[in-house]
Amino acid sequence: MTETMSMMTEHARECAEEIKRYDEIQLVSHIDADGITSAAIIAKALERYGIGYKMLFVKQLDENIVKKLTDDAPDLVIFTDLGSGQLEHINNYGLNAIVCDHHRPQGENRFHLNPHLFGANGSYEISGSGTTFILATQLGNNHDLADLAIVGCVGDMQYRKHGKLVSLNRIILETNPDVISSKTDISLFGKQTRPVYKMLQYSSDPFIPGLTGNEDACTDFLSRTGLQFSNDERWRRWIDLCDQEKMKITSSLLQYCMQNGMSSYNMGRLVAEGYILLGEKEGTEMRDATEYSTLLNATGRYMEAEIGMQVCMGDRDKAYEQARELLNNHRRNLVNGLNFVKENGIKELSHVQYFDAGKDIPETIVGIVAGMSHFSAGNRKLPIIAFADKEDGHKVSARGTQELVNRGLNLADALTIVCQELGGAGGGHDIAAGATVPFGKKEEFISKLNSTIAAQLTRA
Repeated sequence: MTETMSMMTEHARECAEEIKRYDEIQLVSHIDADGITSAAIIAKALERYGIGYKMLFVKQLDENIVKKLTDDAPDLVIFTDLGSGQLEHINNYGLNAIVCDHHRPQGENRFHLNPHLFGANGSYEISGSGTTFILATQLGNNHDLADLAIVGCVGDMQYRKHGKLVSLNRIILETNPDVISSKTDISLFGKQTRPVYKMLQYSSDPFIPGLTGNEDACTDFLSRTGLQFSNDERWRRWIDLCDQEKMKITSSLLQYCMQNGMSSYNMGRLVAEGYILLGEKEGTEMRDATEYSTLLNATGRYMEAEIGMQVCMGDRDKAYEQARELLNNHRRNLVNGLNFVKENGIKELSHVQYFDAGKDIPETIVGIVAGMSHFSAGNRKLPIIAFADKEDGHKVSARGTQELVNRGLNLADALTIVCQELGGAGGGHDIAAGATVPFGKKEEFISKLNSTIAAQLTRA
């Protein structure tokens, strides 16, 4: 991987030399955590170099947006965490652009920085933020932005395949130990900010039989460990515990899960590598890469990605408070979405399962609800597909598991193939992908997708 990093860095140097020719640049990025951190990384690098920029966040890049950018006639556009799938439109409209992305390329461009072009896999070896970080290092001494690169790849779930960051992500992590560190620990979400019982109660990945979703069972479990978890003021968080207490809880939890039928695969995921931002205050969302990425996702899902970007750029006052408010609202909406799925059920075909949220779940969060429902209410042996209505068609969000990917599942390929037959557009990664399907084609889409995924799993 060192050779791949060297080749990407060399091409990033060529892209950086092109960037240096301009006084102001139009930035375009995706609204998720990977896209927001990518935008912040390149924006900070441009600021330090003395180049101005304008920022545009989009849910999805399409021909209409490319055309509008061309009509606005910017001297140079830098796309981060998107663009590789729209190279044909970028070229056809003559847009002067640098594309810094990690999704599978469709077309060619002179200034195109993408791991797939250098033999690496953008699903788990490096994310959009990591690719953008490589570009930023060629614009100046920007190695302190490595923590944002790791937040972005964690938000993109790049650690799932191997249970930790590997390859190019690993190089970024290990060559910047002054800003980001790794630590093997319990893998439950909320170690910085949640009371310990809440970590257990809201664990959906992995789902803990008998504990997930049951507050009383979680407090009872903790009380049986013989440790003190609350005082007159508040419940203690994971970071408030000493190492000996953490080890006792983790050991008790593993024993409980074994006795209650948790699969060996999921048990193995209860302890994993976590990532700490050393420059951030302990007890805040920004200290932990997983919590930080969740905070950023909450801003983007409600079309407030600029707020998330301001947090990444260092605002710990107004923008941070706004982001936390959006996160609280996001959590309420997720609870409502999960309740919708629980009440309306999930339909199963031979090789997929799906639910149709219509207008009851916002299309910006239906993928998250699908992923959480997969763990709490779905059949883990089948990928889950979620539909939600949006202005121009049905939003499709697809989620799989690493076990299914190991058996041949590739949701990005499957959605692309079906969309080519029915219209619309799809893409993403093998384990998680999305698409837009024309109104009236939903039933045909799910039937064809079922057949396509059946063929993938049969070939493996």
